[in-house]
Amino acid sequence: MTKFETVPDARGHFGPYGGMFVPETLMTALQQLEAEYAEARRDPAFREELRDLLANFVGRPTPLYFAERLTERLGGAKIYLKREDLLHTGAHKINNAIGQILLARRMGKTRVIAETGAGQHGVATATVAARFGFECVIYMGAVDMERQALNVARMRFLGAQVVPVTAGQATLKEAVNEAMRDWVTNVRSTHYILGTAYGAHPYPMMVRDFHRVIGDEARRQILQREERLPDLLTACVGGGSNAIGLFYAFLNDENVRMVGVEAGGRGISRGEHAARFQGGRLGVLQGARTWLLADEDGQVEGTHSVSAGLDYAAVGPEHCWLRDLGRAEYDFATDDEALDAFRTLAEVEGIIPALESSHAIAHVIKVAPAMRPDQIIIANLSGRGDKDVNQAAKILLGVDAE
Repeated sequence: MTKFETVPDARGHFGPYGGMFVPETLMTALQQLEAEYAEARRDPAFREELRDLLANFVGRPTPLYFAERLTERLGGAKIYLKREDLLHTGAHKINNAIGQILLARRMGKTRVIAETGAGQHGVATATVAARFGFECVIYMGAVDMERQALNVARMRFLGAQVVPVTAGQATLKEAVNEAMRDWVTNVRSTHYILGTAYGAHPYPMMVRDFHRVIGDEARRQILQREERLPDLLTACVGGGSNAIGLFYAFLNDENVRMVGVEAGGRGISRGEHAARFQGGRLGVLQGARTWLLADEDGQVEGTHSVSAGLDYAAVGPEHCWLRDLGRAEYDFATDDEALDAFRTLAEVEGIIPALESSHAIAHVIKVAPAMRPDQIIIANLSGRGDKDVNQAAKILLGVDAE
């Protein structure tokens, strides 16, 4: 067994990161969840039901698509896209939501809550709640509700109550705060379907495990197509769930580089970005010890990204550990670079990516021309851009798409 497969430890630590930094009122719920997940992952019936739902409800496996025209446009490496945007609800988020709703049912819960930034996790949670007959409440920053109005409507059509959060920056961090307050109050009846590889143990481990199907599929698919492994994997990193889902199956393949792409916003200066590894420090936020954007006194700083899903002050603890080990690297793309990638992929390949995923495409545009034609890149297309069309139209075209 390798070092990558032995983390987190029994207390939820990835090296110095992770852990369980929560109010005492939530410790019992987290311990119950940890125990239930440990039992479920050994249960053949649980694994089979999850497999069936992923295949017949969610739409797995997703294609590994050779982006031929983008490859020709850029020159250099061959570019493949892992098409998570083709899943039911339009993003990778439903892989985790399906797994967690099955755990909630096993624990006898009747209500689920979630936070959401870009709205894709909120839509995924509302979808699985509708499928299994759960009451559902989604917390979303008021700023994000405005720029992701389509997803707000989708959640409401699916029967969820969407609660606007107006505190602070009124974005993802504040939505997490409100979801945690709700959970503390209603812990006996409620399960919190946390949407990324972050938070208190066991969430980073559990969310990673539910998303590792991305990398498991991509590994099989590229070996079938090219008869060898890729040279580079890349994915956007907010909390980091789609990236760790892609990376995990390749961690022991030393010749496969991995690059996570954070939100560079308007540039790396205070309050203008969400690139934690570029301007952050070690601290504790919302359940975990990790790398985050905070000042000298430990106060969390404001963030900015054109992408609501990447606009978060902290990053998943496993990503911090992989960076320390030198196994994964972390770059950033600015708003302008992401918007250019959004437009390029749409015009060249006929695929409109989510603004989150556009950060990964921006990295591909940056590095592919300098690579050899016999080299291979896999970029995780974590979601589709329907939700972002109106926002992008205002910025790029100067019109309102609605």
